[in-house]
Amino acid sequence: MSEEGGGRIFFSNVGRSLEIEDEIRLASVGVDIGSSTSHLVFSHLVLERLDDRYVVSERKVVHESEVLLTPFVENEADDAAIDAAALGTFIDEQYALARIDPKAIDTGALILTGVAVRRSNARAIGELFASQAGKFVSVSAGDALETTLAAFGSGAAARSIRESARVMNVDIGGGTSKIAVCEAGAVVEMTAADIGARIVSLDSEGRVKRIEEAGRRFAGEAGLALLVGEKPDPNALKRMIERMADRLFEILSKPDLGTHTAALVRLEPLRNERKPDVVTFSGGVSEYIYGREDRDFGDLGAQLGQAILARIKTWGPRVEPSDEGIRATVIGASQYTIQVSGSTIFVAPQSALPLRNVPVVTPDLPLEDDMLDIPRIAAAVQTALRRLDLHEGEQTVALCYRWRKSATFARLDSFCRGVTAGLAKALDRGLPLVLVGEGDIGGLIGIHCLEETRLPNAIVSIDGIVLKEFDFIDIGALLETSGAVPVVIKSLVFPTAALGRAKAGTTA
Repeated sequence: MSEEGGGRIFFSNVGRSLEIEDEIRLASVGVDIGSSTSHLVFSHLVLERLDDRYVVSERKVVHESEVLLTPFVENEADDAAIDAAALGTFIDEQYALARIDPKAIDTGALILTGVAVRRSNARAIGELFASQAGKFVSVSAGDALETTLAAFGSGAAARSIRESARVMNVDIGGGTSKIAVCEAGAVVEMTAADIGARIVSLDSEGRVKRIEEAGRRFAGEAGLALLVGEKPDPNALKRMIERMADRLFEILSKPDLGTHTAALVRLEPLRNERKPDVVTFSGGVSEYIYGREDRDFGDLGAQLGQAILARIKTWGPRVEPSDEGIRATVIGASQYTIQVSGSTIFVAPQSALPLRNVPVVTPDLPLEDDMLDIPRIAAAVQTALRRLDLHEGEQTVALCYRWRKSATFARLDSFCRGVTAGLAKALDRGLPLVLVGEGDIGGLIGIHCLEETRLPNAIVSIDGIVLKEFDFIDIGALLETSGAVPVVIKSLVFPTAALGRAKAGTTA
């Protein structure tokens, strides 16, 4: 971003004013690096002005890459790390095939998912591609976030609106399975488990090439001897796959899990108080379930897909095709929009700005009562952080709130103390407190946090901005002409087909 006379904000790539243009065209790219596969999607986005906010009105896919089996190399720590060189070559080839110069990319999203997040060099991979491939939102998607992304990207959330149905999406990848239950367009339950197609991988001759910890566990239960370089007994391997399907079906359908199954669950288990009306599948294994793929990639995908489908068919809910399968978590691109904050804001010290790529959390804060409850506010903040895998406090977040009722000293005090308690892990690390309100109370809240709660951290409290979950924001330096700050909003864009009744191209 650059600042010109009169306080106008100019789009950095082409030097034109977003404040006076009604339409902006962007080139975007999405990169999904998973435990099993990696791929890219290139898109052209058209943004149109909606009041003081730009929204995606059109999204056209211009190139979908081949699906690459994520390359790994063995390191001294006996941990298969992602092969950065091989991935870099693949990325370069896809830019060439798309006939897009990396420098021409305006926006994008880099998503690390599944077991890939846990590899020893996952963070370095994310930083490498984010720096090389343009203006990216870079996300290591933990279990909860990946489950949510798959629910929206597969179209399950939109289907729950369209059909007024309870829709379960089962995303089966290489290392994990993610289950989301959707109602009225929202994810109401979710969980994830260490069950995936590549917990054991085989070479072209059928010999074991790599074994994940979950693979060893299932092999032990099935009485299967798995040794790298040797061919497993086919009957014992089939028993192992059936055991995997049994465990996954138990997680999908049972309110109480056995000890062995519970040990596989990576989030809180589903309540399973009632069956879904519809089940959809996404992830790499879904390609086998829906008959879109018949090739053998040296994993358990084809057999696992058929085994779990057989169990779902006897369960009762109808099985429907998803809008997206293996590409469900490829969000496609980030949408750049810009707003200018209100002038009733508080920033201390001013050197706290600019901030870049800050994830937005939107807790359901109990702000209706005359007397605000500090523990309830803190708990709501922590719930929102956990939903997006941000609860460890390792990075700055922007907490979005909608103030209700009067701004008395007591209400302001309870709000500030509740929010800072909810963000305690991040604040204890010295990270700044970033608060974003939709009204005109940002200045009061920022001053209160500094003077009354004596918060030692940097404080950025702005208002007049509309945000939602899955947004990331950049906050620029103060504009001398207005005392406001420019805010670039980058929203993860789901495929148009997954938006249900929403206006085509708007963010989900």
